[in-house]
Amino acid sequence: MSVQTVARRYASALADVVLKSGEAGKVQEELLTWEKMFQTSPVLPEVFGNPTIALDQKRAVLNKLIDRSKPTATTANFLKVLLQNQRLMDLGEINKKFAEILDIRAGMVAATVTTARTVPDNAQERLHAKLLSVTGKKVRINFTTDSELIGGLVTRIGSTVYDGSVRNHLQQIKAKMAG
Repeated sequence: MSVQTVARRYASALADVVLKSGEAGKVQEELLTWEKMFQTSPVLPEVFGNPTIALDQKRAVLNKLIDRSKPTATTANFLKVLLQNQRLMDLGEINKKFAEILDIRAGMVAATVTTARTVPDNAQERLHAKLLSVTGKKVRINFTTDSELIGGLVTRIGSTVYDGSVRNHLQQIKAKMAG
């Protein structure tokens, strides 16, 4: 079974729990902190990803980390389930799916807008309003910059890409002239 399929199942089950209990934001924040901790520690991935280390030893390490960080009971239990099922090192992918599922259930879509330069606040607000009317859903926008675009913008909503960059227009002109 692929990591994405497994991640979707865990994320969906966790979303069911946190939406009932009203702790979605808190648990999501805590799990992102745990993901960062695994990414920045040279030791933790080695411990939790090593099949030669006994599960009891891994459980002891996880319990000490939980005691120190004091996450919610939901987060702590979820981490223990992941450890038990040898999925703790899939936390990054699970977090991605978890965020997607929470957005879907809240009627929200995520969009990434890439521009050549930083977009001023008033233009961000106008773009947000436009995407809201285009999608008919709440939109969370992540703004990024890429100087190679030259100008214009590229908007990605799910798997749909709207490319209004100068670079794209120049490539289209080049293709027409060559063809």
